[in-house]
Amino acid sequence: MNKDEIFVDKSGDEPFRFDASVAEVFPDMLRRSIPGYTASLEAIGSLAARYVRDDTNCYDLGCSLGAASLAMRQGMRASGCRINAVDNAPAMVDRCAEVIAADRSAGHEVPVDVLLADVLDTPIENASMVVLNYTLQFIEPERRKELILKIADGLVGGGLLVLSEKVVDEDPSMEALLVELHHEHKRRNDYSALEISRKRAALEHVLIPETVLQHRDRLFRAGFAHVAVWLRYFNFVSIIAIKPE
Repeated sequence: MNKDEIFVDKSGDEPFRFDASVAEVFPDMLRRSIPGYTASLEAIGSLAARYVRDDTNCYDLGCSLGAASLAMRQGMRASGCRINAVDNAPAMVDRCAEVIAADRSAGHEVPVDVLLADVLDTPIENASMVVLNYTLQFIEPERRKELILKIADGLVGGGLLVLSEKVVDEDPSMEALLVELHHEHKRRNDYSALEISRKRAALEHVLIPETVLQHRDRLFRAGFAHVAVWLRYFNFVSIIAIKPE
């Protein structure tokens, strides 16, 4: 695993991009930056075992290097299924294809199609499980409703959406505390104060978080019957939403 040192020398003047340099260190970046990330992947595997149905599709939207795709593939028990791993960053898609191919050689036979495409343009059809793992936050806020509606329409009855996001707290004092706890998490994972500051600047106006209430409201309005936060660690949450049967 290559160590994330992108912002040791790089300033935060330019917007954050999912380019080749990020793809090279992405697993380390996620491990050190997102508290609870490993737990979210473990849950995706367990949820796949429960919710993925025979002869349906699964989607990993904003797949990056395919960690959620692998979790679904390794967890599901259904047959006749196919996973669609979608990302709009060529460097991520190229590396993801290599990761998926290596996993297939380890004996996992569920087909995974790695697609270079915009998730907003990706048809969702006959889906029993869709994962948005820290993806929606990078989509323009005014288009998020459109994507959630499309996912809800494309899920079969009883189908599942897993939505993981960085959020903001409704209470400004609590939000300030959660941000500081997250920065402390990064410091404990050997990021310097300068790296933290530069990355935060690069992500400004690129990653736009919302409140848990905004996410819940959007999901219910899209027609999901049951919505719950199953994991929260500081200002990172993972939500499950289930379509009516």
